[in-house]
Amino acid sequence: MYTSALRILNDHELASDAIQESFIQIFRILDQFRFKSALGTWIKTIVIHTSLKILKKQKRFVFTDLNDTINHVTWEEPLGGEHLEKAILSLPDGYRAIFLLIEVEGYKHKEVAKMLKISEGTSKSQLFHAKKYLKTILSSCNN
Repeated sequence: MYTSALRILNDHELASDAIQESFIQIFRILDQFRFKSALGTWIKTIVIHTSLKILKKQKRFVFTDLNDTINHVTWEEPLGGEHLEKAILSLPDGYRAIFLLIEVEGYKHKEVAKMLKISEGTSKSQLFHAKKYLKTILSSCNN
């Protein structure tokens, strides 16, 4: 749960806050759990929603134009899992959130659009640009 919050927020203190707020909310609404999914899935959904709310409150959550400057990431070692994680965390907040929700957490564009109160088209566009951005970042480390 913490890892999901950290990936979305890219800040340890905010991720800890998200976990704390999530569990307070979980205890308040535990009686609403209807066993339609696994308890862990239900809790993770609350953690993700809470993390997104915190990201929006921080006013860091904006949808980025691909023409914005790319955060260049440098590595001294061959590309590995840690490097991919570093590249994902270097994405602008909007790209990172949508990329993680769809590609890591497995949500559909329709679900992400509803969570973020955006259109499905915006979700698809941001994912496309996030992947393109990642490709640019990762290809620069191989040169």
